[in-house]
Amino acid sequence: MFQHVAPFAGDHIVSLNEAFQRDTRPHKVNLSIGIYADENARLPTLDAVHQAELRLATARMAKPYLPMEGATNFRSAVQTLLFGARHEAVASGRVVTIQTVGSSGGLKAGAEFLRRWFAFSGVWISDPSWDNHRSLFESSRITVHTYPYYDPAGGVCFDAMLECLRTLPPRSVVLLHACCHNPTGADLSTAQWITLITMIQERQLLPFLDMAYQGFGDGVDTDAFAVRALARAGVPFLIANSFSKSMGLYGERCGALSVVCTDAQQAEHVLGQLKFTVRQSYFSPPAHGGQIVAQVLGDPLLRLSWESDLNTMRDRIRAMRVRLHAALSQRMPDADFSFLLRQRGMFSYTGLQPSQVDHLRDAHAIYLVHSGRICIPGLNANNVDAVADAICATLLL
Repeated sequence: MFQHVAPFAGDHIVSLNEAFQRDTRPHKVNLSIGIYADENARLPTLDAVHQAELRLATARMAKPYLPMEGATNFRSAVQTLLFGARHEAVASGRVVTIQTVGSSGGLKAGAEFLRRWFAFSGVWISDPSWDNHRSLFESSRITVHTYPYYDPAGGVCFDAMLECLRTLPPRSVVLLHACCHNPTGADLSTAQWITLITMIQERQLLPFLDMAYQGFGDGVDTDAFAVRALARAGVPFLIANSFSKSMGLYGERCGALSVVCTDAQQAEHVLGQLKFTVRQSYFSPPAHGGQIVAQVLGDPLLRLSWESDLNTMRDRIRAMRVRLHAALSQRMPDADFSFLLRQRGMFSYTGLQPSQVDHLRDAHAIYLVHSGRICIPGLNANNVDAVADAICATLLL
């Protein structure tokens, strides 16, 4: 029956992580997979998350199916986190939110909704973008194109990006990273977002935002600038967000998809069709992770504790950027590594070529993805100098 089934080539990043686990070299460093690690190379459990789980365990609550759209308290908490406490779009009822299986589930649900209900010529993603963006949309039979984004000097080629997007047909879907661009770490400035939003309105484009790293750029509210500015401008758009990184809930697969509509009636219809999309896929989302999020965001003390831990994580990432930049610059004073200081969030594009990435892994036990993307939280005081030594040795080959 299954002799015709082709083998799966595997996921590059997952395969790298598995190879790292098998590597017996004691000095190995994992800079590939997008997971936050603390100074001791461990995945931390945030105190607010721990306290929320204790409350849930003590309550001994039953575990019925959630509604297709997810738990009400979770959805409300997500809207407040994304749009702020008193945003007009939420107050007027023109934002709808569903709880999803991670932000990947939100992207997929959004893609399926658009395929069925939105007449458009395809989706445009940044060059480069997270690998799974293309797969998620193509699996929904949506044509994927790219627009210029990354400048090899370490920033955004904004003029080329605008020039491309201005040529798109009206109603084209444009995937944008709300903050902490994956894989490059290069973000739009506030002024660039304002210019982009004006152009989106003029060209009648439909933004689809991915926001997996809220809080890792400049802070929870500052990182939500693009979301709130688009809603304030009256632009309809979709946004998928995740709590994997910001709360350490990787395995709970806890995310959301929100759609900002023109009015409350449109929002009601959109919510109904999103529920139908969920019904055809996984029926209803898992409960536990969403209730952790609702507890943390709904309790002022837990939220304060969460934001404090999130600030600590963000500050550590910044410190590692500074430390790596200093170490590389000391070893290669004629080279320019300033991109490490300009880029934000968990990732940086190093400019390393695939052959150099292979050399780092084989000769130095340092694991990066082939694009040269480095996961900054994989660095710590014990390994950053060794990583700098290895990178410089590789660059000088």
